[in-house]
Amino acid sequence: MSLIKPTRRDILKIAAAMPAFALPATLAQASAAPLGAPAAGNGGVFRFSMGETQLTILSDGFFSVPTTGLGVNAPREEVQAFLTAHYLSPEEGYSHTNHLLIETAEAKILVDVGSGNRWFETTGRLVSNLEAAGLTPSDITHVVITHAHPDHIWGIRDDFDEPLFPEAEYIIGEAEHAYWSQDGLADQVSPEMLQFVAGAVNSFATEGVEWTLASEGYEVVSGVTLINTPGHTPGHMSVRLDSGDQSLIALGDAMSHAWTNFAQPTWFNGFDADGEQTVKTRQALLDMAATDRVALLGYHFPFPGVGHVMRDGEAYRFVPSLWQF
Repeated sequence: MSLIKPTRRDILKIAAAMPAFALPATLAQASAAPLGAPAAGNGGVFRFSMGETQLTILSDGFFSVPTTGLGVNAPREEVQAFLTAHYLSPEEGYSHTNHLLIETAEAKILVDVGSGNRWFETTGRLVSNLEAAGLTPSDITHVVITHAHPDHIWGIRDDFDEPLFPEAEYIIGEAEHAYWSQDGLADQVSPEMLQFVAGAVNSFATEGVEWTLASEGYEVVSGVTLINTPGHTPGHMSVRLDSGDQSLIALGDAMSHAWTNFAQPTWFNGFDADGEQTVKTRQALLDMAATDRVALLGYHFPFPGVGHVMRDGEAYRFVPSLWQF
């Protein structure tokens, strides 16, 4: 069935503006680190268990973007001083891409599909890392898309324009799908966002993919539910796993920086669609995670990206989990 209803005018406007999958100016200027970093090959696979559930973190690679997009509601010099104090580059940010694979007795659920070969040269490692974990794309039974930004959905197709995970049910938030596929969106966004619209529409229209449109509380399988976490995009959703007496939330981009988001929770970023809502969502997540001792997985946190939240006065700290060999 067809779920995409953009007008002919929308498509022509997008196509005329720039080719689909082109990068916005700020990202096109970003430098990519050399290949061979830890997020490639077997270094991009990490397995652990939670209750009765087997979890694997799979990397799609990494990329660097200018830090000018961080904390845009704070003075630039304050943001740079914060980064420097935390031994981070004040000019270039380094982003990992951590995908959660949930294996239960009945399902293998993958959160997001990466960017394939349509992003930086240092991304597109998801399938190779999946195979390094002993699985094939056909083993995946469910794919959950947290939101329709390039590094989370553009990898939906393989090199032959066929679904990358051919046996999977594809699930996305109803509000997220409605936002990107609405008539006239191309007239509402900035020119540099037109390629994001084109990429989302093209991804939704992938032949052979039937979409399940989900809302708050949607249960993928027993113990795996979707929660509304809007702000970064209008319909952004995160994935919550409850197994035994333990819980974990795969954040998507509801939180995207393992330092600023915790120590400066009121800062938002230039790539957040609604900065105030992003902060509201983040503060609710931080409070809940710290109070209920819920583990978090940050898509762009340092690999493997899983840890806990500790209160630190008026702010918080991210406490990476202590991995045991």
